Amino acid sequence: MGGKILSLLFNLGGWPAAALLLVAGFYLTMRSGFVPLRRFFTIFRLTLGSLFRPRQEQVPAAAGDISPFQALTTALAATVGTGNIAGVATAITLGGPGSIFWLWVSAFFGMTTKFAEVILAVRFRVTRSDAAFAGGPMYTLKQGLGSATLGLIYAFFGAIAAFGIGNLVQANSVASVLNTAFGTPPLQTGILLALLVALVILGGIRRIGRITEKLVPLMALLYVGGSLAVLIICHRQIGPALLEIISGAFTGRAAVGGFAGAGVLQAIRYGVIRGVFSNEAGLGSASIAHAVAETDHPVRQGLWGIVEVFIVSYVICTMTALVVLVTGAWKGSLEGASMTAAAFNTVLPLTGNFIVSTALVLFAFSTLLSWSYYGEQCFEYMIGGGRFLYRLLWTVGIVVGALGGLRPIWALADSLNALMILPNLIGLLGMSGLLVRLNREFWLSSLFTQR
Repeated sequence: MGGKILSLLFNLGGWPAAALLLVAGFYLTMRSGFVPLRRFFTIFRLTLGSLFRPRQEQVPAAAGDISPFQALTTALAATVGTGNIAGVATAITLGGPGSIFWLWVSAFFGMTTKFAEVILAVRFRVTRSDAAFAGGPMYTLKQGLGSATLGLIYAFFGAIAAFGIGNLVQANSVASVLNTAFGTPPLQTGILLALLVALVILGGIRRIGRITEKLVPLMALLYVGGSLAVLIICHRQIGPALLEIISGAFTGRAAVGGFAGAGVLQAIRYGVIRGVFSNEAGLGSASIAHAVAETDHPVRQGLWGIVEVFIVSYVICTMTALVVLVTGAWKGSLEGASMTAAAFNTVLPLTGNFIVSTALVLFAFSTLLSWSYYGEQCFEYMIGGGRFLYRLLWTVGIVVGALGGLRPIWALADSLNALMILPNLIGLLGMSGLLVRLNREFWLSSLFTQR
């Protein structure tokens, strides 16, 4: 009986989750009038472009605990993690190069899904007894949809799922790549990583925000810079790699270590699921950070959610995929972060391991910080307290994850993610009318304010 339950749980992270995300994302994109596409340049002007204006002009008359940029970097810290280094490589291993095409497709609809999640989180955020803001799908489901039960269900799944996507996988990937590159024992990696995370998370969201706003730009520049170096050197292989992605999306081809004869369905499945693992659109998790940002309108903060998905999926994940494909590393026997490290090392033998290892450690560290906050907020919502207990369990989980096996941990993480998706999508679809109204209200007002 236990084996059947475990098998069912693992299967939740496959086709059921992929289908739900694509259908819901398509519906929300249609209802919103294709906002990410129609207002693409305006979105970047109102978000990243606002950072070049004086602080008081970025978000006039705004209330919140952290700045919009800190909310973005906290959310990016959670999403720009091992999913972008190890997860993309795993998708190619199991679903072939074509999985990247489906990752792009899911990301297109995921931009609107994340946009919707953030809007509702800000709209229904609350002020706690300690005067701090709190929000996320659990509050949205209770305050907006009127379902306290669904709010509790989401909080329960979120508190547990955080250990999969935000803890075990991150620690495991760091331990794996450091062991491969430098021979560092996994136990040593797990203990040191746990101690470093504990020092930060004890300070709460404000300390996490201060750390991530400095750490995220640094680690992104390091990784993107290294990726560009590889792609410039192997520029003649970029065209064939893109053709491999496009053709593989409709024919299917797995890597040597993957399932024999992986077809189109495998490419779609792993492309969509790895895409969700990378950008988290559909999980509702990032909206927990965005909900406490300083903003004068829910839609303004929602635009940062669109930017978040674009950066993660179309910039960082795409660069990882191209590096793995142009170097031919995907045809070897390695998988996960070790495959990505081998790809970099093929072209940059003196610095490849350093770039991937350093980027992965920074990515995973930042993800561990943000997801500890997400899980803690869900746990606190569920039982009305217990922050210290959750933080203690979180640090123990890091050590456990460092010692675990790669594929079972990824499968468990996918399944735990799927448990968060259903209640979150029920809320988004059930309040789609409100989303349309808020969206229209914001863009009409922006015609007069021009901010």
